[in-house]
Amino acid sequence: MTEMLFRADAYLREAEAHVTGHTSEGGLILDRSLFYATGGGQPGDSGRLEWDGGTIDIATAVKGEGDDIVLIPAEPAALPPEGAKVTQVLYWERRHRHMRMHTALHLLSVVIPRPVTGGSIGAEKGRLDFDMPEAPDNKEEIEDTLNRMIACDFPVSEEWITEEELDAQPDLVKTMSVSPPRGAGRIRLVRIGDGENTADLQPCGGTHVAWTSEIGTVRLGKIEKKGKQNRRVSLLLD
Repeated sequence: MTEMLFRADAYLREAEAHVTGHTSEGGLILDRSLFYATGGGQPGDSGRLEWDGGTIDIATAVKGEGDDIVLIPAEPAALPPEGAKVTQVLYWERRHRHMRMHTALHLLSVVIPRPVTGGSIGAEKGRLDFDMPEAPDNKEEIEDTLNRMIACDFPVSEEWITEEELDAQPDLVKTMSVSPPRGAGRIRLVRIGDGENTADLQPCGGTHVAWTSEIGTVRLGKIEKKGKQNRRVSLLLD
């Protein structure tokens, strides 16, 4: 099992670890990972590993067997041996933009209160797909409302509930296409706001900014028809 360092501190940019294994495809498994693994619409992190006698660029991270995270080198190269001590260095600017976009998309799901059928997070552009037969005709109002919510500088925090508690509160799940991971007995929630001033609360395993003001100004992109019931709303970071 890989310890998920990004879960404890999404702002951690450098950390030591030990190599616990290699995959047959040339990937690396560490005992603790700074790199977020692709999932929930959020891309895996990139960066590099350094060790005594070598360095290697990491293109992305993916989920392996069980709770392992597999780091994928940018190109074939000599890997640190099992047991080696390595230093992980995150490409922070890309990660931080993913964090900003991810939190902004949570708020977009508040401004457009429709079931979410899919989503994708990028460093420049993200999008949510909504179960929405007709495209909204108030695009400027949506953008203005979203930016005003961001400017409220809500705190962003996590909390955990049991699977039974989630079953009793099905409205917390906004995404129709992806169910929260089960089996561990508890579900991670991301809260935007605090107490009575909570703007959003939903299951999520991704990384987020600590305060919504970090998102900065966003712009609404295209609103596209994707099937009879679906509308795709794109979001861009300034």
